[in-house]
Amino acid sequence: MSSVPGVDHPAEQSEVDIRLTSANVSVTARVEVVHDGVISVRPSTSEYVGQSVAGVGDLVEVYWMTGDGHRAVPAEVTDVEQGAVIRWRLTISGEAEHSQRREAVRGRLALPVEAEFGGVPLTGETVDISENGTRAHFEGFGLPPEPGTTFAMVIAFEDGGLRARGEVIRIQIRGSRWSMSIRFAEIEEKAQDRIRRRVFQALREERARLAE
Repeated sequence: MSSVPGVDHPAEQSEVDIRLTSANVSVTARVEVVHDGVISVRPSTSEYVGQSVAGVGDLVEVYWMTGDGHRAVPAEVTDVEQGAVIRWRLTISGEAEHSQRREAVRGRLALPVEAEFGGVPLTGETVDISENGTRAHFEGFGLPPEPGTTFAMVIAFEDGGLRARGEVIRIQIRGSRWSMSIRFAEIEEKAQDRIRRRVFQALREERARLAE
């Protein structure tokens, strides 16, 4: 198996999106080391505190951005290191290929967001975002929404507000803070294009910071 960074596997210190094929779970991660077909990553699992996200033997798909689109490679979780720092070791199980799954492109962006649930306005901030959804923290008030609940929301991008209708996929409550994973149930194509452009910009900025 060849081993060309960025082609056959993600480059070290790059950002990737990891999707568990057996569940509707996706997390972003930082690639630490790639060696002999094994990818060692530090996943961002803050929204799943207290939950077992991945276990040894789970099958995943690893997505990363390239200059001409993005690529994906299948892998198997072969080690999970818990503790103050969480690490997953993923053994590549197939060939990398170009991916048409644009939803894999996700960027960590902190943007103000407003929503309305049950007639009550909510304010918060996104944690990360893709054209298909976002993770966001809200200042909770009243009864929290159940998974499957939909509501109107506006995300304050630098070039203006972006409107969408979100559906709650999962929610975690910590005191007065609601951490929600949200799927965009209704969103215009031009709004998805805006998100995609901003995510690409964020990933380029991240790579530039790492290169300094």
